[in-house]
Amino acid sequence: MPDLTTKRSLEPQWREAAAAISDSRSILVISHIAPDGDAVGSLLGMAGALRNAGKEVTAVIDGGAPKDLRFIPRSDTVLAAIAEVEFDLMISLDSSDIERIGVAGAYGLAHSKRVINLDHHPTNTRYGDIHLIVPEAVAATEIVFDFLNHLGSAITSDIAYALLTGLITDTQGFRISATKGRTLEIAQSLMACGAPLALIMAQTLNRRPYEEIELWKRVLPRVRLDNGLISADIRQADVESVGLQTPADGGLVSHLVNVDRALISVVFKETAEGSIEVSLRAKPGFNVADVAFALGGGGHTLASGCTIAGSLAQVKDRVLPLLNQAIAEGTPAFE
Repeated sequence: MPDLTTKRSLEPQWREAAAAISDSRSILVISHIAPDGDAVGSLLGMAGALRNAGKEVTAVIDGGAPKDLRFIPRSDTVLAAIAEVEFDLMISLDSSDIERIGVAGAYGLAHSKRVINLDHHPTNTRYGDIHLIVPEAVAATEIVFDFLNHLGSAITSDIAYALLTGLITDTQGFRISATKGRTLEIAQSLMACGAPLALIMAQTLNRRPYEEIELWKRVLPRVRLDNGLISADIRQADVESVGLQTPADGGLVSHLVNVDRALISVVFKETAEGSIEVSLRAKPGFNVADVAFALGGGGHTLASGCTIAGSLAQVKDRVLPLLNQAIAEGTPAFE
């Protein structure tokens, strides 16, 4: 269960969310666009528990579960688009704002009687009717784990598999500073329910397509480090030339922030639609969440992002001064 302070503060919301589920027959479960392991894991964990409780569940993420996460049991049940259906309840997972929930989420907001917003991002805009928002949680799957315990739902091996995937991916294998002793306790509990830790680690953290290596070969010559700010850009031509379907950075932004002299990293990614996806990471002592939020995005203090309309040059001119200001206002937690 959550720690006592969190449990007491959320108790009314836990009860209200439990009642909303009890009163609902048809439930839409969604998560954010460009889904990561926490998005898919929290969605599949919640959807599995609801199905086991006899609910009619529709699980949707725009585009479906990405190929690299289809090893998670029941990922084939995640639909890529939504049919014209009315729902008693929608549960949004790991999505800080309405833009992040995509087409499926927008439809769900308009065609669901009530909406539960379950998230761990401190920049959550608190859309929906019931808010299970726990910024202290290391991953949305942690909140799902606590909520399922509150409901008294059995955590089957498939549900545990999905939840542990989210926990591993959002903590980068329990390596980020937000990892707590309780994070490891939850992981141990999920392993006891049948989730294979080593296999999930191998599937998520220890593999990458060769096309991403080819992408890095094109991008790394453009990396720049100036006064603690390390930056790179991924152009649409780079993505197309290596055969990637989406402008993913292959974890480049997280790799760059680990450079000794770097304090904040940023990767600018051109999209086929003409906008720029901005991925931000920071070392402890610095805050990129405020920058992302000011630009219409969101996330965590040390890991955030946003999408901005405009050319690469225009977006850089807008973002880089804010990041330099964030560096000037921060203090390194360690040397």
